[in-house]
Amino acid sequence: MLALEWLNNVRALQTKIEETQLDNIKEAARLMADSIECDRWVHTFGCGHATLPIEEMYPRIGGFVGFHPLIEQPLTFFTRITGESGIQQFLFLERAEGYGNAIMSSWNFDARDTMWIFSHTGINAVNIDVAIEARKRGMKVVVFGSAAETKGKKPRHSSGKNLFELADVVVDSCAPLVDASVPLKNHFDKVGPVSTMCFITLVWMTVTTCAEMLADRGVKLFIHPSHNVPGDTTAMERLNACIDEYKKRSFGL
Repeated sequence: MLALEWLNNVRALQTKIEETQLDNIKEAARLMADSIECDRWVHTFGCGHATLPIEEMYPRIGGFVGFHPLIEQPLTFFTRITGESGIQQFLFLERAEGYGNAIMSSWNFDARDTMWIFSHTGINAVNIDVAIEARKRGMKVVVFGSAAETKGKKPRHSSGKNLFELADVVVDSCAPLVDASVPLKNHFDKVGPVSTMCFITLVWMTVTTCAEMLADRGVKLFIHPSHNVPGDTTAMERLNACIDEYKKRSFGL
């Protein structure tokens, strides 16, 4: 059954992440904790399906204030497939050098911030633009993606560097370069991609580690609660506290 083959593939990758990436996760979480402790931001960026881990982070039940989703709509909204905001336009934009510079010019950053970028291959220009500009502004750059699988793959950027070469910390998603993982009878291409599951796994391993570090430092976290649990009479109060804290911090963006 192909469903079980896909599930076993994901489990194997999660085990590989556990066996190989814990130290890198801790170092990434430490940089993020440093930013959040001084009331600054962890900016999260990606394009295409690499925006999914960003949307998973905050706002999200069990997430907490300190993560800023830096999502550019033309780089994520291509569900029309053809026509306006279609896949062809998206593919052009993610490879267009200079677009990332324009994105970065629309926000205020601080050297105490951390830039967290998700990219499966690390070769597309917009992600590389964002990493280069983040470094120019003094930020630490954390990159999650299939680093080992894409080593030596030529970047689509005049700097000649791929995204992983520009990072202060790299966490390898361990996903295969082809992404799809299940062969299908009578077809050349596989089905069942796994990179999103790897990214989501890494997000919560990293965010929970960051939370643990901040709690150990005595930092109060504004955690997004569930407001759907019967009998929890203070859920909306806690949710409003999160929103108020986010608004207070976002004036610097």
